[in-house]
Amino acid sequence: MSEELFKKIVSHAKTYGFVYPSSEVYDGLSAVYDYGPYGVELKNNIKSYWWKSMVQLHHDIVGLDAAIFMHPKTWKASGHVDAFNDPLIDNKDSKKRYRADVLVEDHIAKIEAKIDKEVAKAEKRFGESFDKEQFITTNTRVVEYYAEIKRINERMTNALSSGQLEDLKALIEELEIADPVSGSKNWTDVRQFNLMFSTQLGNIAGDEGKLYLRPETAQGIFVNFLNVQKTTRQKIPFGIAQIGKAFRNEIVARQFIFRMKEFEQMEMQYFVQPGSEMEWYRYWKNMRMKWHHALGVDENMLRFHDHENLAHYANAAVDIQFAFPFGFKELEGIHSRTDFDLKSHSDLSGKKMQFFDPELNESYIPFVVETSIGVDRMFLAMMSFAYQEEMVPDADGKESERVVLKLPAALAPVKAAV
Repeated sequence: MSEELFKKIVSHAKTYGFVYPSSEVYDGLSAVYDYGPYGVELKNNIKSYWWKSMVQLHHDIVGLDAAIFMHPKTWKASGHVDAFNDPLIDNKDSKKRYRADVLVEDHIAKIEAKIDKEVAKAEKRFGESFDKEQFITTNTRVVEYYAEIKRINERMTNALSSGQLEDLKALIEELEIADPVSGSKNWTDVRQFNLMFSTQLGNIAGDEGKLYLRPETAQGIFVNFLNVQKTTRQKIPFGIAQIGKAFRNEIVARQFIFRMKEFEQMEMQYFVQPGSEMEWYRYWKNMRMKWHHALGVDENMLRFHDHENLAHYANAAVDIQFAFPFGFKELEGIHSRTDFDLKSHSDLSGKKMQFFDPELNESYIPFVVETSIGVDRMFLAMMSFAYQEEMVPDADGKESERVVLKLPAALAPVKAAV
């Protein structure tokens, strides 16, 4: 996989009616895209495939379509108003802006690539007798690489959680991280930037009339938890699934449709008895990986990546990463969100968010296990997986190159053609 391949995929997507730059007649809008005739079919097929597997084939999961606009207190309770920020840093020479944590993560990815290289060399050398687990725990160089990754992660986590952004800048300087564009190491201070888009309600001015475009779909599920539970008479454990648009003011949006200001999510929140959340977390972690494998995606293109830095609401989190042309990146997240969301909404609203369990004869606030996948990222993953260049003979018997998208049959916008 390479940057050159990525450029070919982006070009193919536009040329053949999958994805267009939005408002292109006005030179486009940064990090906003439109889906063309084939793109909208592929996108709808992805959503239908997910919905069938998550809702229609599970008796204990039901659907919801919550509004994009929600009461502003929703985002106060969820922590988005106070803490939904990105740490940004500018390079003084190139004038480019970056997420400081992503710069550090990219540096870590380079160390991980060195580990993979050492493992590949050893595997080639020892053949069938190669024991990967033993090698990575005993090889001096690999052990040192892992120790360095741990040190960097801990340093970054402490800087972000304590708000000591000057230490995050110091870490970037100590690691000698350079601007990917200019190679310059001349950085500004790190500062926080809130990612929520805001607008005004009717003719009410000021903070009283402020509304937000939702930055995630999950909160619509949480505030409707009791409505759904009572009307469907679901018993714990059960899930609520939703597909919908979300919006984030991504200042450093990049990599085509991988990171956009307007995007679509497919999320399921699974409500469980407190104390059983880790069992269900492991269950959904494995189930979601099986879902991706069922599409025929090469297993080498998918991997789990445990979070070193947990969000304020989570006690466990893992990403399913896909080998995009620009490297392994998050495709789907599975999170154990504890009872943070329901408890926060209960505290701020004054409404009880408890479930009465007839088997235990007691009421409790359920814990939540979440699966969350971006429709657009899944779209890009399928394009990356399916894109192939092959040589075929033309009418004169000469070999010529053609591009083929070998999409999974369940997702392909065209099933057969003559």
